[in-house]
Parts: sequence; C-alpha cells; structure tokens
Amino acid sequence: MAAARSVRPVFWFGGTKTFVSGLHEDIRDTIGQALFEAQRGGKHSSAKPLRGFGDARVLEIVADHSGDTFRVVYTVRWPERVWVLHVFQKKSKVGIKTPKSELDLIDARLRQLRDSEASGKGNGDD
Repeated sequence: MAAARSVRPVFWFGGTKTFVSGLHEDIRDTIGQALFEAQRGGKHSSAKPLRGFGDARVLEIVADHSGDTFRVVYTVRWPERVWVLHVFQKKSKVGIKTPKSELDLIDARLRQLRDSEASGKGNGDD
C-alpha cells in the first residue's frame, strides 16, 4: 500500500483570502485546484514561476473570467506550508508585465516571512 502524500496547509497573507472569496466561482475553483496541487507538492497547469524572484518557488496562478484576469501569487519556499502572498486583478490591457507596485508588495511580504521564519515565529495572517 502506497503512503499517502501529506497535504501542507495554506496560509493567507493579509486580506488575500477575503479577496479570493469575493471572486466569481469559476475563478475560485481554478485558484482552489491550483493551491491544492501546491499543497500536495505539485504544480497546476495554470501556475507558473513568477519572474524576478530568483527561483521557481514563487509562483503565480493566472485565472481569466469574462475578460478579466486575476493573479494569485504564492510561495512554496517553506516546505511545511503554502503561503498565498498576494491576489490582484490585472488591469493593464497592454502587455503581460506585472506592475512594479504589485511586485514590490510581493517582495515586502516575502521579506516579512523570511524574517518571521528566521526568528522562529513562522506565522502570518492566517
């Protein structure tokens, strides 16, 4: 009998969970499935590494609905949990580049998590 794969808990940074809960059901389904794959150690087809963060452990889920695009950024840098760092609607109609203000927020939250983990606290907003 094969051993069951452990499922890492998801921790939501700031108001990310509230933001996701207000989205259309189709988008929530895509996000939920992608996060579940991450919890099991995999990567959903809608998730890809977020450029500019040095490795493939910071990912973004891209979900489209009725002409709107939403992005969920999460990290699996800490093996015991999945952290949802940021959720936002992509507003630009030109290009796919993530706005600098969004990247700065993601970077600040990653730094906060690194500091928290280094001090042994390891908890954010759940």
